Amino acid sequence: MALDEATSAMLAEMAAQDAKPLPDMTLSEAREFMAAQQPADGAPAPEMHRVDPVEVPVDGGDSIRVRLLTPNDSPRGTLVYYHGGGWVLGDIDGFDQLGRTLAARTGCAVALVNYRLAPEHRYPTAVEDAMAALRWADKQRAELGDADMPLLVAGDSAGGNLAAVVARRATRENGPELALQVLVYPVTDHDFDTASYLAAENQLMVTREAMRWFWDHYLPDHARRDEPDASPLRAAELSGLPPAVVLTAEHDVLRDEGDAYAERLRQAGVPVHHHCFAGQTHGFLTQIGVLPGSAAGLDYIAGAVEEHLAPRRERT
Repeated sequence: MALDEATSAMLAEMAAQDAKPLPDMTLSEAREFMAAQQPADGAPAPEMHRVDPVEVPVDGGDSIRVRLLTPNDSPRGTLVYYHGGGWVLGDIDGFDQLGRTLAARTGCAVALVNYRLAPEHRYPTAVEDAMAALRWADKQRAELGDADMPLLVAGDSAGGNLAAVVARRATRENGPELALQVLVYPVTDHDFDTASYLAAENQLMVTREAMRWFWDHYLPDHARRDEPDASPLRAAELSGLPPAVVLTAEHDVLRDEGDAYAERLRQAGVPVHHHCFAGQTHGFLTQIGVLPGSAAGLDYIAGAVEEHLAPRRERT
């Protein structure tokens, strides 16, 4: 299927900027370019009941920023969100609209996590920061009104990688217990020779060479890329993990590994909601109010969260 009309128009507008390919940019140029790609004409960000900036301690005596977005005075869960950007780009400011929208649509408090970026902080720093934020959010639930409210993790792209990794680690390390993992076009492997990676029609928002660039910044030691905390698709065992919601995009180099991870979870007995969005490319979910695919993706996530959390509310 061809790209939908809105996506084609967005890509044409980006091409008109005549920007250098990502691998040819300096680190500062790449970060400035990503910051400039936030949709200017999208939907307004929903108002929140509370917005709390927090500093969460991490290894080495440092701290990371977390922004807790609470949509109402009685949130139904806490969703910890890890942003995309290849572990190298992005921050919680650029994902504030998405975080607010998820909070409004799901009724959950959303904790946006500003994990430390590579190459200044290479693997496994982002993983350890992600775990620290999850443990902080676990303890924070009582202050939000219910210490037993469901805890969820979510993320897109590299953030989807981190969400998948912490879901597995939390299961293997006896907590915290997770109600759901939401993985949006996640990085799950370091194989650049899948069919979706090699397809010329998928070299759009994120290309094969761009993903090589991200991995080289994040984890230059190729021997360690097989580790499950880097490539969760290579984990020997995925049983016992929390239910998963996996979104992939038809025209995305990461499509095959995201689809494969959803299938591995399903084969391991994990309940899985998986949908590959036709006519979409990498990054579609963040284009709120710009791409119809974003609205469809948000509907899919909100519906899955409702399906998993509604029975819990009925039991209380």
